[in-house]
Amino acid sequence: MSRTESKFDELIIESNDGTNSVDVVKGVRAIDYFEDIFSPIVTCKITVVTTGDAMPGKDGKGQSIYNGLPLRGGERVAMKIAANSDTNQPLDFSTNKEDYLYVSSISNVIMENQREAFQLNLVPREAITNETTRVSGKYPTDAPIDVSVKKIIKDYIKTDKEVNVDETSNTYGFIGNLKRPFNILVWLASKAVPKRQDSSAGFLFYQTIDGFNFRSIDSLISSEAKAVYDYSDVVENQVESNNDFKILEYNIDRNQNLLEKLRLGAYASFRVGFNPLNCTFTLPQKGLFTQKDYLSKTKNLGQELKLPPISNDSNQTLGELPSRIITQVLDIGTMEKGVSVKPNADPFEYQSQAVMRYNLLFTQTVRMTVPLNTNLRAGDLIECNFPRVTTSEIAEMDDEQSGLYMIKELCHHYDNENSLTSMKLVRDTYGKYGTNNK
Repeated sequence: MSRTESKFDELIIESNDGTNSVDVVKGVRAIDYFEDIFSPIVTCKITVVTTGDAMPGKDGKGQSIYNGLPLRGGERVAMKIAANSDTNQPLDFSTNKEDYLYVSSISNVIMENQREAFQLNLVPREAITNETTRVSGKYPTDAPIDVSVKKIIKDYIKTDKEVNVDETSNTYGFIGNLKRPFNILVWLASKAVPKRQDSSAGFLFYQTIDGFNFRSIDSLISSEAKAVYDYSDVVENQVESNNDFKILEYNIDRNQNLLEKLRLGAYASFRVGFNPLNCTFTLPQKGLFTQKDYLSKTKNLGQELKLPPISNDSNQTLGELPSRIITQVLDIGTMEKGVSVKPNADPFEYQSQAVMRYNLLFTQTVRMTVPLNTNLRAGDLIECNFPRVTTSEIAEMDDEQSGLYMIKELCHHYDNENSLTSMKLVRDTYGKYGTNNK
């Protein structure tokens, strides 16, 4: 495929009162766009360097953009970066006003020698809405969590962007308590159980350039890989070879901390619930959650995780004996008029599973840089082939480190010389070509 340098087609900053605007496209030095599966919003930062008389002032004399616009926060930014290949998508926040980004802060301001430089930190319109909105009202105990999620996004975020919500099997009633919408949506993600019977708890709420996502981790893991990347030390002919899916650099985190995972309850945990109505605790057998409870449900990106025995004289593995005790006051009687003895939601159905799911997701982490690929999204799967450490002159693939990974976060970087995509990848196990990822 043909590849060219990225072109900044448009970067217009409009004053927060709408009376003034300036095109700074010629002064752009670098643009970084970010997505993260643990972030409800996308973000962007732009570095601008221009002259001190970049725009006309009211007196007819040239003024700096910082003082002349002026830049104070809240400005709207229309930005478009052209696609640099026949397969890459443009990075476009200029199609309509709903797509515009907003200046959340201005940093690194330098004004000296008839020159000014500054960094614009940008967020989508929904981030501003979230800070100025509070969720009120009651959400019924018989409503599935996904229904409440859609209602909150519709009533309070009021976005025109795509909203992708996985169905949930469990219901949950709550009162908004004047909390921010994103806070509640992230909170609900920790309580949601997928409707699919072969899946475990563990949801994520995040935004990509396409829109908002309330997705099950198992659902994401069941997806097809968006791309296959290979690493090679061999210098290839740039004309004759396609390097678009070559790993430019990478770093695999091989540091493992077994004690930390045990303390987090990544393999097995125990839950104790306190009933405030009768001052009793749940039965011990109810709160036990072990590895075998989720092996048949949980999807994974590699081979099945094998855990060692607890001791030399024990047949129990670390996945059978709980290493973390989780306590919680049951929300019995919190939603109904009068006093109800029925739990609002059974925490034993989701919390131990969710704790396990979140913590196992970081079993392996990789930081990697590749040629710009704007078709990738946070939450996507990619396949990576890493070289094996060997004394052999023949290149071999490392089947333990290679395989499927989930994009935890990504950054599209543009400057006057390079266009790159850097990613942090995660997965919940080791090995290539697992049998339980579909």
